[in-house]
Amino acid sequence: MSDHTVYENPLNTRYASREMQENFGDEKRFRLWRKLWIALAEAEKELGLPVTEEQIAEMKAHEGDIDFEKAAQYERQVRHDVMAHVKAFGDVAPSAMPIIHLGATSCYVDCNSELMIMRDGLDILLRKLVNVMEKLKNFALKHKDIPALGFTHLQPAQLTTVGKRATLWLQDLMMDYESLQNLLSHFKLRGVKGTTGTQASFLELFDGDGEKVAELQRRVVKKLGYDRFYGVTGQTYPRKFDYNVLCVLSQIAQSAYKFSNDIRILQNMKEIEEPFEKNQIGSSAMAYKRNPMRSERMGSLARYVLSLPMNSAVTASTQWFERTLDDSANRRIVNAQAFLAVDAILNLYMNVAENLVVYEKVIAKHIAQELPFMATENIMMECVKAGGNRQELHERIRVLSMEAGKNVKQEGKENNLIELIEQDDMFAAVHAKLGEILDAKKFVGRAPAQTEEFIREEITPILEKHKELLGETGSVNV
Repeated sequence: MSDHTVYENPLNTRYASREMQENFGDEKRFRLWRKLWIALAEAEKELGLPVTEEQIAEMKAHEGDIDFEKAAQYERQVRHDVMAHVKAFGDVAPSAMPIIHLGATSCYVDCNSELMIMRDGLDILLRKLVNVMEKLKNFALKHKDIPALGFTHLQPAQLTTVGKRATLWLQDLMMDYESLQNLLSHFKLRGVKGTTGTQASFLELFDGDGEKVAELQRRVVKKLGYDRFYGVTGQTYPRKFDYNVLCVLSQIAQSAYKFSNDIRILQNMKEIEEPFEKNQIGSSAMAYKRNPMRSERMGSLARYVLSLPMNSAVTASTQWFERTLDDSANRRIVNAQAFLAVDAILNLYMNVAENLVVYEKVIAKHIAQELPFMATENIMMECVKAGGNRQELHERIRVLSMEAGKNVKQEGKENNLIELIEQDDMFAAVHAKLGEILDAKKFVGRAPAQTEEFIREEITPILEKHKELLGETGSVNV
């Protein structure tokens, strides 16, 4: 039951999924510690150290038998979390107590387990990332032919399509996917290195047999389900890896932030809205409001994630020689919370992307307000083809455009440029063609084709590769 008298992290209580919370939970962490101790004992026995099968069997029998309160009592006594859990493990596996953690330093369990937890966390984020990509792909293809105002400098520019704009969001995520894949392809465990990374304690255990020490490391890493480890370390794995991880998480947050801002602007324009539930309240005061709370929450969480790589960079750059402990408390907070925040962001992104509402008539209305200005070049060229003077036509369109602009900006009326052109004999050659010239679909260039090509050539292969991960639905916790 929640204790409402103390602060609780809202990433747990409001935002992140249970799955990601459990991934960084104490139970998983300390189970991994025991798995690491068992793998080490097994490999040491196989290579001739005095470890018995009975000791290993007892460790395995009690691998999940963790007395968290007893471990906490031990830690209060010894002020050392790893030794507290060695003692707690020894209590339930007493025959194995003499060989638990044999030759290892604390970072054997601490660093390797942290890397494994982050690896599992990246897998969770990968699954959610490709699901967001699939939802945006479906949205882009569905709306690839719907013309929409393009914007540069947040000012109306040439037309695009609703689907083509979605490919820009999708391409950002594709770049994040590529960065994540690159990170995973270089993933390594710390391995079995000893106190300062020299493996001296293990060399002593094996009476100076360096090949057995090297084989010990290979076997332990393999037993843990991995095949790569850092060739050299100090006491810890390189803290630069944390920075690399947080940079990838930041990239995902950047993409989500950009998407959320675009949706908030489009919702202000009433062109596209994020989902709004039947009983949802937009404002405690203004009952009519439909605030984009999902997109705003995405941006808020993303802003937090964007700030974290700098923290990790400072940690990586201030590791003294083989290591210093001033990274520990910081990393417990920063690494886990970065994953929890991005997990929450992707849950929201999925929810918004699969439930976007498009208001085509509003989009068409906005196009109608701007397209006359954009079509003036086409109108002028058609008149030139019919024998008109380009310079005279240009000047006349300029004058009419200024008049129409005044009508819009100073009088607050609709854009009447086309009406003015229809009333002007200089443009008689195109009066019958204006409807055809003003067809918005003629102003979108290759947007529909670009959408299809991009998805077919770059997105579909990614989704096909991960098709077993697809089908997830985003949710909003509160």
